[in-house]
Amino acid sequence: MSVALAILFGYLLGSIPFGLILTRAAGGPDVRTIGSGNIGATNVLRTGRKGLAAATLLCDMLKGTLAVLIAAHFAKDLSSHEAALAAGLGAFLGHLFPMWLKFKGGKGVATYIGVLIGLVWPAAMIFCAIWLVVAWAFRYSSLAALVASAVTPLTLWLLGEPGPAVLFLALTAALWIMHRANIARLLAGTEGKIGAKS
Repeated sequence: MSVALAILFGYLLGSIPFGLILTRAAGGPDVRTIGSGNIGATNVLRTGRKGLAAATLLCDMLKGTLAVLIAAHFAKDLSSHEAALAAGLGAFLGHLFPMWLKFKGGKGVATYIGVLIGLVWPAAMIFCAIWLVVAWAFRYSSLAALVASAVTPLTLWLLGEPGPAVLFLALTAALWIMHRANIARLLAGTEGKIGAKS
């Protein structure tokens, strides 16, 4: 498995739009026509179907994890570590920019966590712990994701994982770019809080 093939495999797996598929299968609206228009779990939650949102979150995480683990297992021309990193990058990009949906996908948090689980699961646990603390303290899901992701590259470096640290430095930058509207609302004090009525 070459780097290009690993990235392509990850991309194809990551680009599966579970939010859209699950809401349609449940007879719900096209998730792209509501809220932010994204296909991620946060926007699925805006349909009022908490179960679908949870399923979307889980599936979007799993596609990142599976991309990493499968690529590592079938690596031949690359080391398993290199294949895993490449597939993780592909899965994240696939979720953000799925070609099936004119390259408009989700914001990437769930798949980011899924890739992290596949590569260095203790770092994923630290991410989740930070997310929970920030979300509990400030009631902003977006802020929790931004803070937890900002800490992740340093966490990986301190855990002795320089390769994943470099990858997640790039993924974190992309994640922040995808959340630029949320950042603007946070700065303006207009971002919706967890549990608040929309």
